[in-house]
Amino acid sequence: MSTFNFTDWGLIPYSEAYEKQKDLFQTAVQQKAEQKATQNTLVFCEHPHVITIGKNGLYSNLLFSEKTLQDKQVELYHVNRGGDITYHGPGQLVGYPIFDLDSFHIGLKEYIYRIEEAIIRLLAGYDIPGKRLPGATGVWIDTDKAGKTRKICAIGVKSSRYITMHGFALNISTDLSFFGLINPCGFTDKGVTSMEKELGYTPDMENLKAKLHTCFMNIF
Repeated sequence: MSTFNFTDWGLIPYSEAYEKQKDLFQTAVQQKAEQKATQNTLVFCEHPHVITIGKNGLYSNLLFSEKTLQDKQVELYHVNRGGDITYHGPGQLVGYPIFDLDSFHIGLKEYIYRIEEAIIRLLAGYDIPGKRLPGATGVWIDTDKAGKTRKICAIGVKSSRYITMHGFALNISTDLSFFGLINPCGFTDKGVTSMEKELGYTPDMENLKAKLHTCFMNIF
């Protein structure tokens, strides 16, 4: 088990969180370049309505005009993470691990696997059977049921010198109708879901954050 700082930014505009995240990331990259000890940081937050498109994302997966997004008060950002297009909004727990993977003695593939594992363990505590889907990052429900497979947690990351940024987005009580504005993560044949939808009630966000923090501490 390694150590990392933990901080909760609460509900924060995406642009502000992006700048704060880049500061943490660039500081860690510089520390590593100077062969100094790097500080690992795990950030939790929520964002007002926003759609982000990754560096390899397809604009065609945005199904409505930017004017429609403005009318719905949804911001749009092109960002430097992997993955395609996704939505963030209130009721969705977003996590930004700024981790030096060398300090954990792992590569990027194992890093993503461990994020998925943390989410899967969290969901198991709520009796939600989260699983991996071959060929697709994130955590999914009913992966073996054609036409019913749905994503509950999206993952998209960037790394430089094995320092990571961006991360995951777990749907807790998210308004899933906003995913209708896009083909989530580029998929047209799979749905999205939330913990609230699966459970039939809204789990307490603060309690859930504490549990997920513990899952990360046990895995990293």
